[in-house]
Amino acid sequence: MQKVVLARELSANPRVLLVDQPTRGLDIGASEYVRQQLIAERDRGTAVMVISEDLDELLALSTRLVVMHDGEVMATLDRADMNLERIGALMTGVRDVSRGES
Repeated sequence: MQKVVLARELSANPRVLLVDQPTRGLDIGASEYVRQQLIAERDRGTAVMVISEDLDELLALSTRLVVMHDGEVMATLDRADMNLERIGALMTGVRDVSRGES
């Protein structure tokens, strides 16, 4: 069903695409298909915003990542600044990993 919805939305040539948990519940092949379509759309110039709890998915799709904790934006990271330790700390409310500051 997600592939059908995605195909329908992409057929409208959107300028902005907001997807929430785009691969949740999909098998590996379908997940890869959806990710490839989102990357292709991003590369065509569409602004693609992905909301997901799957860090691997976010790292694979994102050129910029906004990390939130308890409704507050903790940081906006460019691709070069993304690493699992920092993202994990930000997700738990810790801003400075080296000092453990909230």
